[in-house]
Amino acid sequence: MTVERTGQRIGLYPGTFDPITNGHSDIIGRAVKLVDKLVIGVARNIGKSPMFTIDERVDMVREQVAHLGDRVEVRPFDSLLMHFAQELGAGVIIRGLRAVADFEYEFQMTAMNQQLNREIETVFLMADPRHQAVASRLVKEIAQLGGSIAPFVAPSVAERLLGKVTR
Repeated sequence: MTVERTGQRIGLYPGTFDPITNGHSDIIGRAVKLVDKLVIGVARNIGKSPMFTIDERVDMVREQVAHLGDRVEVRPFDSLLMHFAQELGAGVIIRGLRAVADFEYEFQMTAMNQQLNREIETVFLMADPRHQAVASRLVKEIAQLGGSIAPFVAPSVAERLLGKVTR
């Protein structure tokens, strides 16, 4: 599927989503307003040693976006981000920013991506202030140490995460 053939503005929101947080869900809800179709790319990213398998992460993301209907598609990927974006016919990559540290990393990533394909734009959405401190890594740590993760993830995600850390 390409933008030219479908006439759709396709956006790609990539991430590891290990697990998907309320911050991710907020960005997804806002990103879907900017494009005709939003593909959420769940990265295998074994370099991060994810707690959840790729299938578990894809399932969790699908559960969280089901209410958005067929304008949103969730797909795993293990290729270079720009290759995946080209395969989808995406014209824009959506990224969320929480803090200055995110900006520095994303700035470098965007510059490299532009070297690979200048036709695909990157759009940054600022995290809602309620979610600026929320990171999957921190949510997992809180769960492992017995803290409440209810403010940071959906109940179904919390249940899955607590099932992982109490084993």
